Amino acid sequence: MKIVVSACLLGENCKYNGGNNRCEAVLDFVKNHEVIAVCPEQMGGLSTPRQPAELVNGVATSVDGICVDNAFRKGAQMAADLALKEGAEMAILQPRSPSCGSKQIYDGTFSKRLISGQGVFARMLSELNIRTLEPEDLPSEDLERT
Repeated sequence: MKIVVSACLLGENCKYNGGNNRCEAVLDFVKNHEVIAVCPEQMGGLSTPRQPAELVNGVATSVDGICVDNAFRKGAQMAADLALKEGAEMAILQPRSPSCGSKQIYDGTFSKRLISGQGVFARMLSELNIRTLEPEDLPSEDLERT
């Protein structure tokens, strides 16, 4: 199976603060699949590190008030096009991200408050009928043994 994965979950240092969100559960899950690693924010031309951003009234805006929406949408479209071209069947995405969050995102006030919603890239994938998961949705070893 071909799976799109947020590059930060694979240990790539592409997170806004220059770090990553390496997740062993994701690495274990994808080890026998073809992985398409993406960071829509970098693909859209944003640097790493960069100012944190949230969706403010649906527009990607950095904490210092700069609109970064064009870069978010450009990168999301590039990543979605790649997913389609490669025939991805699902995506495992970084939770809460303004790009990749598939269940919840920050509310746009930079107060760490979460709301139901999807990031720009996650929404595009959903509209393309590509299943999106977060690491917590993956089957655990304990569940597989029972």
